[in-house]
Amino acid sequence: MSLTDFFSPINPDRFTPKQGFFTSQLGLKAHIYTESFPDFEEHTYDLAIFGVLDGRGAVNNEGTALAPDYFREKFYKLNEGAFSSRIADLGNIKHGATIADTYIAIKMVVSELVKKNIIPIIIGGGQDLTYGQYLGYEDLEQKVDLVVIDNQFDIGDDDHEGIATRSDCYLNKIFLHQPNYLFNFSNVGYQTYFVNQESLSVMDKLYFDVHRLGEFAQDITLTEPIIRNANMISFDMGAIRSADAAANANTTPNGFDGEEACRIARYAGMNDKLTSIGFYEFNPAYDNNGQTAFLLAQMVWYFVEGFYARKKDFPLTPKSQFMIYRTSLKDGSGEMIFVKSKKSDRWWMQVPYPSGQSKNERYHLVPCRYDDYQTAVNGEMPDLWWRTYQKLN
Repeated sequence: MSLTDFFSPINPDRFTPKQGFFTSQLGLKAHIYTESFPDFEEHTYDLAIFGVLDGRGAVNNEGTALAPDYFREKFYKLNEGAFSSRIADLGNIKHGATIADTYIAIKMVVSELVKKNIIPIIIGGGQDLTYGQYLGYEDLEQKVDLVVIDNQFDIGDDDHEGIATRSDCYLNKIFLHQPNYLFNFSNVGYQTYFVNQESLSVMDKLYFDVHRLGEFAQDITLTEPIIRNANMISFDMGAIRSADAAANANTTPNGFDGEEACRIARYAGMNDKLTSIGFYEFNPAYDNNGQTAFLLAQMVWYFVEGFYARKKDFPLTPKSQFMIYRTSLKDGSGEMIFVKSKKSDRWWMQVPYPSGQSKNERYHLVPCRYDDYQTAVNGEMPDLWWRTYQKLN
């Protein structure tokens, strides 16, 4: 089956301005499927945008299936930055006979694109489509680190049978999926009054990384090491405050502001490890002035800019590009090793595999902050090191 079989072309009238595009605008830079499907044999693409016209799983947010074309209307009017983009727009995946069919379509598209070293940028639908995005990694024989930007944990009661799920409980399907290839889950920006204490206890027992919105109130750069640990990212537009992104029926007064959302998207693009990203829960039915569509377009623009600013400095490249720091714990239980990139000043910590767990590697590298190194210098074990070590066992 060819990728073409999953997609319907886009009506150019939906995103082309009356006067046409200027030569600097992305509408003339990207290969957009209006008549001819992008040819992966003839052309090299780095990024592939596609829409999903299925909002059946979006709880209390009917209308998200309309998101892709409203996003395109704003995105392709933006000017290309200081980079030469190679973007394909594959068009839209129509909703399947059942929502499970839609998940399978997303799975097959994501899997094929990742195998081609092309990053899918998914414009949904409900956030339950993250499940289809995750399934795309099933045949890739690798563990997955999932980062979700959301104001709550979507692990509610799921009484659906089979593969179908909803946007308020799709994480259950991911956590319980067999075979299990999820290594770590991180939530960025949850708001405590939307989360029950039992859910927090579950996250703690699973050694997952969850971060309150307030942690980033004074410094959004603290999200960068968390984002840098992701293979795939799911961004719920409801995590942005209503003043900046009103086009979501579940939007709330608090959340990330528009500038912070764009910076998070740029960090995602800069992540050498990231191979797919989805932006979900944008509902044009509530976007009276088009502001949220504009913000989403700018977020994807910053993601693209971040991608073309990648440092390619994950600590597997020549050792001369890194500084190695060693510290000892107060209790004498061992040594901790940190790695700092000379190119970007970003930090990683080494967490050793238990004996016999990995034949090819002695340790697992985890993105971290300078503060984690300072904690270790003071003789204390960083919490991130301990949680990671527990997951490796």
